[in-house]
Amino acid sequence: MTNVVEQNRFAELIAASDDEVVTHSFVRDVPISAGRTLALVTLDNGRDHTRPTTLGPVALVEFAATLDTLKERAARGEIAGVAVTGKPFFLAAGADLSQVGSISSRAIGKQMAELGHYALGKLSELGVPSFVFINGLALGGGLEIGLNADYRTIDRNTPGVALPEVFLGIIPGWGGAWLLPNLIGIENALKVVIENPLKNNRMLTGQEAFTLGIADAIFDSVSFLEHSIAWADGVIAGTTKVKRANTPGKIERAVKWDIAIGVATKMLENRIGRVAKSPYKALELLKAAKNTDRATGFAAEDEALAELISGDQFKASIYAFNLVQKRTKRPAGAPDKKLAKPVTQVGVIGAGLMASQFALLFVRRLKVPVIITDLDQTRVDKGVAYIHTEIDTLLEKKRISPDESNRLKALVSGTIDKADFAECDWVIEAVFEELGVKQEVFADVEQYLSETAVLATNTSSLSVEQIGAKLKHPERLVGFHFFNPVAVMPLVEVVNTPQTDDATLSTAMVTAAKLFKNAVITTDTPGFVVNRILAKVLGEAMNAVDTGTPFETVEESTKPFGLPMTPFELLELVGLKVGAHVLDTHHAAFPERFFESENLHKLAELGHIFERDSHGKVTGIDKKARAIVAGGTTPMTAEELRIRIEDGLADEVHRMLESKVVEAAEDIDLCLILGAGYPFQMGGVTPYLDRVGASERVFHDTFHHPDLYVFPL
Repeated sequence: MTNVVEQNRFAELIAASDDEVVTHSFVRDVPISAGRTLALVTLDNGRDHTRPTTLGPVALVEFAATLDTLKERAARGEIAGVAVTGKPFFLAAGADLSQVGSISSRAIGKQMAELGHYALGKLSELGVPSFVFINGLALGGGLEIGLNADYRTIDRNTPGVALPEVFLGIIPGWGGAWLLPNLIGIENALKVVIENPLKNNRMLTGQEAFTLGIADAIFDSVSFLEHSIAWADGVIAGTTKVKRANTPGKIERAVKWDIAIGVATKMLENRIGRVAKSPYKALELLKAAKNTDRATGFAAEDEALAELISGDQFKASIYAFNLVQKRTKRPAGAPDKKLAKPVTQVGVIGAGLMASQFALLFVRRLKVPVIITDLDQTRVDKGVAYIHTEIDTLLEKKRISPDESNRLKALVSGTIDKADFAECDWVIEAVFEELGVKQEVFADVEQYLSETAVLATNTSSLSVEQIGAKLKHPERLVGFHFFNPVAVMPLVEVVNTPQTDDATLSTAMVTAAKLFKNAVITTDTPGFVVNRILAKVLGEAMNAVDTGTPFETVEESTKPFGLPMTPFELLELVGLKVGAHVLDTHHAAFPERFFESENLHKLAELGHIFERDSHGKVTGIDKKARAIVAGGTTPMTAEELRIRIEDGLADEVHRMLESKVVEAAEDIDLCLILGAGYPFQMGGVTPYLDRVGASERVFHDTFHHPDLYVFPL
């Protein structure tokens, strides 16, 4: 049995886990060759496939006790090996985040780290070979179960193998940061621990995990367990020899290791800056793994995890994670799904790049006929050709089959006769961002549509209600604002006007879900959510430059936010003319709070702000850009501007909530995370504003109650 003294080390942690969904460790003996026995441990939480197996404190203590018992049996000669696998489709999805996210002190955080090492580490102390059969999803602590064992097999169809901790503001803390580089080499480990989490939490397939050397053998699903047991039998009997091609040797440790760490560090600095703590802490651990022993590596993980797990960035990350995982599934203010109208045919007004992206997305996800239209046949033909080319690309990348490619192409057509839209249930426009143009195209097409058809506008800045002012049935108009690139960005702002009826709104929400998009309902207000927040930041940045603050100082002022790019990089990305239009729109709506900038219009004529080398890398501010903004006499320091931006954001978000632009602060954060790339460790924006005191400075309160979102150290 587990040593009582050891178990008492974790008493405080266990006491806080009374609501844990416990993953139990069930043991059965499996006969193998030569009269030997393999003890097979199956991890199972007793729930169906909708509730992945997770590892909370109680589960870890039970697992440790199970392994202690098996160690005793091994010493008596009753078993020749121990194997661990999971319930169907899951090994384990890692630590129970509902438990980890509620940790309130560094001491308890360290207990969580130590408990993981204590329990999983027993796989290397059994006195007989240990195996983990990765039969399904293995994330974080789930993968670390395997890493702590002597040998691993994997199901070829395993959908996800990953160490996503850095994505959540922590580090692989149950052995992963030391064991993985010493198993598969530093470059491969950097890919799994750093690169993949920062690529929107990319996961490995079973085949990829095997190729990297994470698993020693790979088998098909149909007989995975049987083949894994037979393979383990061969290892125990000595007839199966395990070779690991990627295990680091002396040359890699002496030469390649530090070079790889250096390259990764520069990549991180260029990509995300220095605000996020977890990637750099992970790098420290991976670097140290070159020449430390297992105990030293695990102790370093304990300290690092304790520091991060009790810190503000992890709390913000868990908050953001819960928004993305849970709030997106229950959108605030959404009408009953039963009110949604069926969408059996889609019409797209426009045949340009944006319109063609819409058409491709709708035909691929809904698999219904899609018709595009434009002013002349040449434009229509060009749009259809683009869509067909993109479908061909999907085929070449083997993301769709030849049959599906043919079906999708057959569903796409073009016309210059809007009467051909008569059978469309959903019509969306992607025409020039000008009110009169949008009013005209909708009024024109409405006459051909059934009274139940839904009209959607992709406007990013115009009033949806005004767009529908000339419609006979404005109640069927809804805003449906995508973000670029359409296929990649997961957010759609669904704009609800005073006239929009529940059936139309419900149809928009259900359609967004079928497109694999996350929808947030906003009221019809300038900029909706994302552009209003961005306009605040960009406006303050341009005003600072206009009044004499150097470009570099402005960029320095926004570094503490940890944003994916500086305001000026963002302006160049969206287009300087677009940025100027956004600022003008918001200034017209809220002149007392949003700046306009004549200099931004001049920069738009220049076409850029930065000088770049032949590879597109920024080398500095263009001299002509400096000349355009020269003349300001009241420069600010980076600190002064940072506080000004923070307070401006706190004020604007508070006003948005007071006027019910969205239901809650969580919806604003969700929009910024999914639509503007705000990092998880920032939590969107409102936890950050609470944390730095901007909320208190501006409206003498916080967006979140302290008992929910205070970040104790």
